[in-house]
Amino acid sequence: MFDQMKKLMELKTQADKLKKELEKIVMECTDVRGIKIRINGAQMIQAVEVEDSWLDPKQKSRFQTELVRALNTATLKSQKQAAMQMQKSGGLNIPGLTG
Repeated sequence: MFDQMKKLMELKTQADKLKKELEKIVMECTDVRGIKIRINGAQMIQAVEVEDSWLDPKQKSRFQTELVRALNTATLKSQKQAAMQMQKSGGLNIPGLTG
């Protein structure tokens, strides 16, 4: 029982360390014209910048669609970065789930 608790504590320590590393990684996504999103490796949006042309009320519907697309693209990039960081750091060593 004590051995399992020790392993769980080690796993939590590994996860906390990885989360802190991912929070330090910040990337910019400018794939959607006129919208720039900064997101960290933990998938937390840091900033959204929008060109003035999108603020026209006639563009509202299109802007909302493009903003969702930009956020999804940024999240995907962040997930890929997180996966690369996990591989680089050896990932989480989860007993019973990893070889």
